[in-house]
Amino acid sequence: MSRFVVLFVLTSHEDLGGVRKTGFHVDETAGLWSVFASGGHEVRLASIAGGKPPQDRRRDSEVAQRFLGDPDIARQLLDTPAIVDVNPEDFDAVVFVGGHGAMWDFPGDSDITRIGRAIYERGGVVSAICHGPAALVDLRLSDGSRLIDGREIASFTNSEEESVGLAGVVPFLLASALESGGAVHVPASDFAEHVVVDGRLVTGQNPASAATVAKRVIDTLTSR
Repeated sequence: MSRFVVLFVLTSHEDLGGVRKTGFHVDETAGLWSVFASGGHEVRLASIAGGKPPQDRRRDSEVAQRFLGDPDIARQLLDTPAIVDVNPEDFDAVVFVGGHGAMWDFPGDSDITRIGRAIYERGGVVSAICHGPAALVDLRLSDGSRLIDGREIASFTNSEEESVGLAGVVPFLLASALESGGAVHVPASDFAEHVVVDGRLVTGQNPASAATVAKRVIDTLTSR
């Protein structure tokens, strides 16, 4: 069985519009990591600004505790590389991890585009979950086209944002922005596990989708 190297990109933004602190969604990230790690794949972490990324730990599950307690993960989280210093040639796939902070510092970041474009164009997998698809809103390929144009995609839905009371707090509604960028947004019921695979683009709707997102990334890499 092939062993893949997967990059997790984490937000560095911690202010949820003055409502509370936020950051990368630890439980969601742990769900992704658990599947990759148990399959013998390597997970490397990076963040927008580098250093110690802010954590959103509203749900302290068993898998989250294992993730934070893993020696390699604990070491990486103390000082993640900034994405400007990441070489995409080192990775088979990239996962843009959610957490509300991603809504502020993922869109329009030139290094997110550089990394996502390079991995995708050499046959790798681009993946995003929950609010992580904010990274895809402005991600363009070398020919100038949007990666998401005409592609089916999942993300945190407008209805879910309204349900958590943050539709008026986030800088934009993610599902609407993806649709404006040409994506075909495919929602499921609020907070249900839901993953969409469109070629080498793998997206998940919410934290409940994390394990399945990781499984679909592995399946897609294996079947290339």
